[in-house]
Amino acid sequence: MFDVGDKVVYPHHGAGTVEKKEVKVVLGEEREYLTIRILHNEMTVNVPVDNCEKVGLRGVIDLEMVEVVQKVLLGGSTEMPKNWNRRFKHNRDKMKTGDILELAEVVRNLALRDHEKGLSTGEKQMYVKAKKILASELMYAKDLSEDDAHAWLEEVLANPAKTRRAKAKPKTAATATA
Repeated sequence: MFDVGDKVVYPHHGAGTVEKKEVKVVLGEEREYLTIRILHNEMTVNVPVDNCEKVGLRGVIDLEMVEVVQKVLLGGSTEMPKNWNRRFKHNRDKMKTGDILELAEVVRNLALRDHEKGLSTGEKQMYVKAKKILASELMYAKDLSEDDAHAWLEEVLANPAKTRRAKAKPKTAATATA
């Protein structure tokens, strides 16, 4: 499935590199494990190879998918629960899927809400974590440093309102009166 050197994403922690693939005996049972080094939070994760799919471990996206992620980040907000507890759970569940587009949607919606109304303390923490996880994958996908990946993400998030206004403006006076 994955080999040493592969760039992978562990949904709860972000993107990293497979450093080792080894057989370990745990509770008297031999199992093959992947050791994944997650750079952005200086963490090492051991995942049983037979659990990779169950925990949502997947390869890092390619540049084509980065463009799709950017479009999601620049899109409009989606309908979310008004109650912050329900909204928090809704976003947490999306993050747990490990789907990059769901994660990008959470980041976008929290960025827009933060700009418009502000976020609760829990949502602010979630927003920071979601951005770190997303940036960690973008770092590998775009071959950037960690700082440059964060800067790229912040630049994209700073522009969605401008982008939407530009799309909403009529291109000519004729289309404005039509």
